[in-house]
Amino acid sequence: MRGRQPLVPQRRRHVPPQFSWIDHRLIRDGHIEGRSAESLALYLFLVSVSDAEGLSWYSDPGLCRVLSWTPSALNRSRGELVTAGLIAYRKPLYQVLDLSPVSVAAQNAQRASGNGAASIGNILQGLVSGGAQ
Repeated sequence: MRGRQPLVPQRRRHVPPQFSWIDHRLIRDGHIEGRSAESLALYLFLVSVSDAEGLSWYSDPGLCRVLSWTPSALNRSRGELVTAGLIAYRKPLYQVLDLSPVSVAAQNAQRASGNGAASIGNILQGLVSGGAQ
């Protein structure tokens, strides 16, 4: 595009080989609305350290050390992200989840298998959009 030259052309951003990036839908689809700064910091950290499938095996003590948090702060932030459907967690594994809409049936299956939780808002949104069975 004309008129859109980088300020520092030699430092153009590229997706690095280790596949760390942030999906624009995080903002565009409102996934960050209502989230605490702490939960967003944890999300950014997990996106930065996860592999191409969104998986990370950081330990609780390791996360607390890197983020300068207490275990209760980590638990709160992790719970907020799980409830929002942004991550799944089963000790010791984190998974940054795809931001595609998830049907109510899939959310119920996820909860039944112990792989995550759905917020009431997500369930109601699925019901309104016809995702319920």
